[in-house]
Amino acid sequence: MASLEEILQEQPFFAGAPAEQVRLVAGCSRNMMFQAGDYLFHDGGAADQFFLIRHGKVALEVDVPGRPPIVLETLGVGDLVGASWLIPPYRWVFDARAMELTRTVAVDAACLRRKCETDHDFGYDMMKRVLPGLVKRLHATRLQVLDVYGKQ
Repeated sequence: MASLEEILQEQPFFAGAPAEQVRLVAGCSRNMMFQAGDYLFHDGGAADQFFLIRHGKVALEVDVPGRPPIVLETLGVGDLVGASWLIPPYRWVFDARAMELTRTVAVDAACLRRKCETDHDFGYDMMKRVLPGLVKRLHATRLQVLDVYGKQ
């Protein structure tokens, strides 16, 4: 059975990361599993961890009263789920639901933020790893908004 450090090293999120950085993240991590339909987190909840998907799919959703949730994006193996842990007040701004059996590495956000504050080079590298995914999601959301509102 692989250690968390070995599992993280295989994640695309950590491609090219020094072993010491992966070790720092592993110290804040644990394996978690979600069944289809389980929520990883809900809008407004405490963003106290984030997830790296090892197996399965996760839908990022916005709840719409009286209607089914709107899926903003579907994430899969290698994707990072959740970035609200980076910015106070550390609250989720959408829901994340497992679409099938999903295995993740959950990273304790407070633990990782402390390590980023202690080692600013490590913190900067973590931000460089998180930001491309955020930009990708922002672009996907923009395209979805254009699709919905551009038809009027």
